[in-house]
Amino acid sequence: MKYLDEFRDPELAASLVESIHRRSTRQIRIMEFCGTHTVSIFKHGIRQLLPPTIEMLSGPGCPICVTANTDLDWAIALASQPNLIITTFGDMLRVPGSRSSLERAKAEGADIRIVYSTLDALQIARDNPERPVVFLGIGFETTAPTVAVSILQAREERIENYNVLSLHKLTPPATKAVLDSGESLLDGIIGPGHVTTVIGSRAWEFLPQEYGISCVIAGFEPLDVLQGIYTLVERVENSEPRVDNLYARSVRREGNQTALDYVNMVFEPNAADWRGMGTIPASGLRLRAEFRRFDARENYKVDPGPTEEPPGCLCGDVIRGAATPPDCPLYREACTPHNPVGPCMVSSEGTCAAYYMYAGEGL
Repeated sequence: MKYLDEFRDPELAASLVESIHRRSTRQIRIMEFCGTHTVSIFKHGIRQLLPPTIEMLSGPGCPICVTANTDLDWAIALASQPNLIITTFGDMLRVPGSRSSLERAKAEGADIRIVYSTLDALQIARDNPERPVVFLGIGFETTAPTVAVSILQAREERIENYNVLSLHKLTPPATKAVLDSGESLLDGIIGPGHVTTVIGSRAWEFLPQEYGISCVIAGFEPLDVLQGIYTLVERVENSEPRVDNLYARSVRREGNQTALDYVNMVFEPNAADWRGMGTIPASGLRLRAEFRRFDARENYKVDPGPTEEPPGCLCGDVIRGAATPPDCPLYREACTPHNPVGPCMVSSEGTCAAYYMYAGEGL
C-alpha cells in the first residue's frame, strides 16, 4: 500500500490500516490538537490511508499560529523601545502583525535576538545589566515550566533587568472553546503528547465526562498516530467514550508534578486572546503578584495601534478546524512559506505549511 514503505514497521502499519478499515462503519470526525501530530499525519500520508468514513481535522496546536495580532503588535511596538533587547524563538520573527513583523523591526534597527531556551535569554540579561531584556514567552504548557524556572533564577540572582512577556496558552480551555463553538462537531480527539507529558492524561477526562467524546494521548511516530486513530474508532463503534493513554513511555495520568509546581508557583491562569477564537477565559498564564516586577506588560507601556487582520486570510478558521488551507483564497497564491500572509504558513507546525509541504491538491 502506498506510503507504508516509509513506516518503521510496514507490516504493523498495514495491519493497523486494515483494522481501521474493517472496524470503521460510522462517519466520524477526529481532530489532532498538536502541530507536531499534524506534520506527522501529512508527512506520512496518514489521511490517504484512512477509509472515507474518517475525516481528520487539524486543531489549534501551533503556539505561534494562535498568538493573536493584538499580542504580536504589542511585542513589535515594544521592540522599538530604546536600549531594549527582545529575545525570542526564531519562528516568531517572520509572523506578520497588523503592519509589521519582528523581522522587519530587526531590519530597522531593533535589537532582537533569537534564543533556543530561556537560559539563553537569562544569560543575555546577565551580560547586559544596563539594558532591559524581554523574553517573549510563547508556547503551551510544555514551555511554561522553563519560563517559570528562569524567573525564579532571576529572582534568586537579583537579575533586575530580565522581563517576560507571557503569551502562554493552555490547551484544555481552547479544546473546550472549539467544542462549544459547534463549528467542528467532533467524535474523537488526539491529545497533544508533549503537553500531556506535563499536565497529565487526567487533564483530558472532561472530554468523555462533559462532552461524551473520546481522547487518545498518542506519540508522534506514524505508528503511534495510527494506533490512536484505531483506538478512537473502537471507542466510537462501541459507544464507549474515555481517555486512553497510548503514550505511556512519556505520559502519566498525574503528569509531571515538579513542572506543574513551578508553573503554579510563578503563574496564575487568566483570560487570553487566541487568533481566530477571541478571548478564552482562564486559557492563558500571567505572572503572580509577587513576580510582577518581571512582567513586561507591567514595566512598559506601548501603543501598538489598532489591530488589523490581513484581508482574505483564513488562518483563524483553519485554527478552529472550521476551514482547511485549500479553502483560503490566498493559499499557494499570495500566501506561501516564502511569502507568508498568516502565521499558519510561517511555523513548521502550522497547518497551512504542512499542507503546502506534504499534501496533494486533492486534500
